[in-house]
Amino acid sequence: MKLKSVNPITNGSRHQLNLMKSLLSKSNTFFKKALTPNKILSGRSTLTGRITVRHQGAGCKRLFRTIEETNLNSYSLVVSTFYDPKRSAFISLNFNITTKMFFLKLLTESIFPGAIISCDKNNTDLRLGYRTVLKNIPTGSILHSIALKNNKKAQYIKAAGTAGQLIQKDFKMCKIKLPSSVILTIPIDSYATLGIVSNKLHNLVVIGKAGRNRLKGIRPSVRGIAMNPVDHPHGGRTNGGMPSVTPWGKPTRGKPTVCKKKI
Repeated sequence: MKLKSVNPITNGSRHQLNLMKSLLSKSNTFFKKALTPNKILSGRSTLTGRITVRHQGAGCKRLFRTIEETNLNSYSLVVSTFYDPKRSAFISLNFNITTKMFFLKLLTESIFPGAIISCDKNNTDLRLGYRTVLKNIPTGSILHSIALKNNKKAQYIKAAGTAGQLIQKDFKMCKIKLPSSVILTIPIDSYATLGIVSNKLHNLVVIGKAGRNRLKGIRPSVRGIAMNPVDHPHGGRTNGGMPSVTPWGKPTRGKPTVCKKKI
């Protein structure tokens, strides 16, 4: 994939950088059963209807693609690659050779149609895109789509262009460095995929205008200092030199927000 600049005939296209998706397939006749419609909640609770996530709403309708994330043994062929509007990475349409079934899977970087992908617990022939347990993977390898327990869906390292590294391993546990530099300690019988998640140029795309974010369902966000004192702690002419906080008074800089019990 390459980045392509747009001819600057308008203000919105002057600095715009788009990702060339000519290598992606547009036909979806093979996996129409995997497309499921979902209601746009616009950041509101399904129980109370109140806004629980700000700056979300409207946008184009998007169908959800059901991704195969189980750790069952499979030997499949990559048929084509597709764009997924619900995630930053690309997905691939695979054909399982043993069960004669089609399924969708998260695409690994540098994997193209015609490649063979394997998922096996006892796999020792390690290649790009292969999925196996961590005890079969040597130390220092680049990984993604890590599942914490056996036969459980992937939970870590699934965004576009991200990857983790296996830095330490013993007979029971191993340590993986996440893209956030957090060291994750998990059992050695956990599954992982070799390689980097596809679409690694995702962070270099320049949208060019705010209207493209509106089509994605992202609404504008107003600065707190531009509000009135009744609406935000930063409101008014000046915030009085106070540290940056959320509208509810919680610090936004320097204070860790990750719950260590969930790691």
